[in-house]
Amino acid sequence: MLAAPAAAQDGAAVRMAGSSSPRGAALPPLDPSNLADWKSIRWQQVSNDGAWFAYQVVPNEGDAEVVVRPTGDGEERRFPIGEPSGPAGFNPFGPAPRGPVALSGDGRWLAFTTYPTAEAAKKAKRDKKPLHNGVTVVELSTGEARSFERVRGHEFAGESPRFLVLQRALDEGEAAGSGADLLLYELATGLVTTVGSVAAYDLDETGRWIAWTTETKDRVGNGVALRDLGTDVVRTLDSDTKPYTQLAWADEGLALAVLRGTIDTTTSDTSFVALGWTGLDRGQVRTVTLDPAEARGFPTGLRISQAAAPEWSDDRAALFVGLTEPRTEKDSGNERPDVRPAAGTPGAMQSSPPDLSGEDDLPTLVLWHGRDPRLQSQQQVEESRDRRYSWLGAFRVADGSFARLATDEIREVDLLAGERYAVGYDQRDYALRDAIDGGRRRDVYALDARTGEATLLLRAQRWPVFPSPDGSKLLYYTDRHYHVYDFTTGRTRSITEGLPTSFVDVEDDHNVEDPPLAPMGWAADSRSVVLNDDWDVWRVPVDGGAAVNLTVDGRETGVRHPRRVAYDPEEKGIDFSKPVYFTAYGERTKKGGLERLRPGQRRTERLLWDDASFSVQRARDTETFVFARETFVTFPDWWAARGSFTSPTRLTDANPQQADFAWSAGARLVDYVSDKGDSLQAALFLPADYQPGQSYPTVVYIYEKLSQNLHSYSLPNETRAFNPSVYTSRGYAVLMPDIVYTINDPGMSAVWCVIPAVHAAIATGVVDEAHVGLHGHSWGGYQSAFLLTQTDLFAGIVSGAPLTDMVSMYSSIYWNTGSADMAIFESSQGRFKGNFIENYDAYIRNSPAFHADHATTPVVLLHNEKDGAVDFNQGITFFNTLRELEKDVVLLQYVGENHGLREPKNQKDYTGRMMEFFDHYLRGAPAPDWWTQGVPRLEMEDHLKARQKKPRAVS
Repeated sequence: MLAAPAAAQDGAAVRMAGSSSPRGAALPPLDPSNLADWKSIRWQQVSNDGAWFAYQVVPNEGDAEVVVRPTGDGEERRFPIGEPSGPAGFNPFGPAPRGPVALSGDGRWLAFTTYPTAEAAKKAKRDKKPLHNGVTVVELSTGEARSFERVRGHEFAGESPRFLVLQRALDEGEAAGSGADLLLYELATGLVTTVGSVAAYDLDETGRWIAWTTETKDRVGNGVALRDLGTDVVRTLDSDTKPYTQLAWADEGLALAVLRGTIDTTTSDTSFVALGWTGLDRGQVRTVTLDPAEARGFPTGLRISQAAAPEWSDDRAALFVGLTEPRTEKDSGNERPDVRPAAGTPGAMQSSPPDLSGEDDLPTLVLWHGRDPRLQSQQQVEESRDRRYSWLGAFRVADGSFARLATDEIREVDLLAGERYAVGYDQRDYALRDAIDGGRRRDVYALDARTGEATLLLRAQRWPVFPSPDGSKLLYYTDRHYHVYDFTTGRTRSITEGLPTSFVDVEDDHNVEDPPLAPMGWAADSRSVVLNDDWDVWRVPVDGGAAVNLTVDGRETGVRHPRRVAYDPEEKGIDFSKPVYFTAYGERTKKGGLERLRPGQRRTERLLWDDASFSVQRARDTETFVFARETFVTFPDWWAARGSFTSPTRLTDANPQQADFAWSAGARLVDYVSDKGDSLQAALFLPADYQPGQSYPTVVYIYEKLSQNLHSYSLPNETRAFNPSVYTSRGYAVLMPDIVYTINDPGMSAVWCVIPAVHAAIATGVVDEAHVGLHGHSWGGYQSAFLLTQTDLFAGIVSGAPLTDMVSMYSSIYWNTGSADMAIFESSQGRFKGNFIENYDAYIRNSPAFHADHATTPVVLLHNEKDGAVDFNQGITFFNTLRELEKDVVLLQYVGENHGLREPKNQKDYTGRMMEFFDHYLRGAPAPDWWTQGVPRLEMEDHLKARQKKPRAVS
């Protein structure tokens, strides 16, 4: 239900037809045999005029579709697109990210990526053949479609596009950066203009002009060309037999820049000059050349870097480039040895040693030095970034002088809007200590982008800084308050001292002193900032004047306003001359909603408020909304509504088959008090066909705070090992409690919070106290492993990728990033003060391994040898300890997998084994043979094949 707006906020409601899941008696439960066809909605977006809605609808397995339909009356159109690859893009509170589904700015056209079918992708993988995507473009008024094959990128040219621009995929074996055909598809006529050998292209901000670089095999014809898409006039701006790279338009206006290289065959290095053009629309093109050999003041021993695109200043007085050191010797092409154990696999077994002979006579040495700010392992992970690193410099066009902005001391420099000022960062004094305690400190400098002059602004600053939209001011947090620095005057003002609220995050329970609540942003006029005190939203002037609480009574009513809903992807700051929207969330009720601040108003009005969770997008040019409403039992289908949110129109119905299966009877909140006196909540999800007075087997899922998931829908699938929708469909209850933390006791904190939560849930009558299971992964895996050693409350536990020995883990390496794990313990989830030498008792007290003798509950551990977050050694040593103590334990290791399972075959196997384990201990089903007997290595293949043949349906 949706609360009516304005005067009826507290009473009347509007019911959305079809938004609830019907339940009937004796419906079959979900099981692995019927999960493949459940669908998710991805890459959804509404047109700027609010008239059209487009999205991908993607099944768990198999081929997907793109659907487009009017937001009002009208028919939807569906187009098969094959099996999508890559992540699902989604912005729940703002404009859709740029991706494979695109509506043109004028709302007349739809373009979307097509993929090989699932069957074709499997065949190509078997045959080791490359796969290529395509593009389809649709005229929305007629539904007429045209498709193109072998396309690697596409975009509409401008707000009201005349062309769709497409670039062909490279031929097999072609190196990145090689030229390929560029297609200009004229939308109105269907005519295609082909430009050959295009290495890269770029459209200006209006879409009127397109520039491209050409790259041919013999380099004859290489150059930079420009086309006016209004007149079709083409001109060549530069041509040479040299390579061109990093083509880029200015952020605003018609100014273009590129790098042109000269290859040094003796060192395999390339030196570059920067070329820039202005006056492109006036017929008086001016060419600017930055040649390091001629620019006055260009740093000796450096060259222009090809890793950074040249950038024009708004006033065209300066051209900014990156600088790097030239290569002095020819690269041997031999990679240095992998620093990770067992040929890049932490803890991996190998049948033969890796070949480290290489083509040179250099030793395979890796030298770890105690004063290295970054470990060798981190340097390896970040090697490509280090190779691309460049110092920022500025070329003054008028006098041909060059100023270096980034230095060996101030290595990181960010230009601000207008390119008049910049912010610089110096980490040298803190890098080594930060790598240990996670402090992320740095000295912050205010820079004059014309001269490079730097003024120290902040020392040992831990928190981010936020420049104003006009680039003249800087917002930062220190000493429990927000401050603003004015570049034009060099003065700083505290803007929150004296306010009747605080912007310190007092609920953050990490080992961090006075962390701030992140700002929502700057006002578009750069005269005020928008801050959040964790309950209410404040507009705070930066030059004095009274701050305004825009949401008024969030703290008093227990309603948080955590996010702003943006709707213009090109916005530069929050424009208070237009409506501004904030989400609302009931901290104790878990209700969700949306509030609007109209121009000129001093407080928000509520538009949505319901026992549900919402995702909201607004059309850029009109107050038309598309939104998804979800609960634990209601899939987040999308609806359209005008500004009042009355009489919404349903846009999607992705999973009507839900009505054919047994489904959860709903969700409820359980209030409880931790052993430390904290007032907490847990989300309790009821089993299908729940009957009051009857208790049910229950799985407790833990991480940190989880009660906020009360209204989160779990899409049924077989690849998420623990899926609450599947478990509740099969007769389980599911409990997700909150855990809050006491410093130096992360494990004991779980004991103090989880056990009271379970007892409170048992007291409701829903939970069968003799049949309660526990599951968690990663940090939740650690807490599950620790609870294993502290209580016999649970009948069975599944612990995924757990930390088990805090002492050894403290000094281990987080192989996914190469950094040391120490920072996790001192500043992040570990929540310890100091290291295990300084705080030995706390580390031992909270380590599952040191209490393993107290374990009485059967446990399944998951740990993979390529786990780059929690080292495999944590799992295998805990397993061996439990094994020695003759505890009931099985360790599942999926060879080649990292911290989480990626391969569907492994995900499904783990899902099945977890369910079999819980079915045995919580429902009395026969124990699986792999649990009771194990599987000898020589019999594993037969075991796995037999499981594949066995029906996967479960009762």
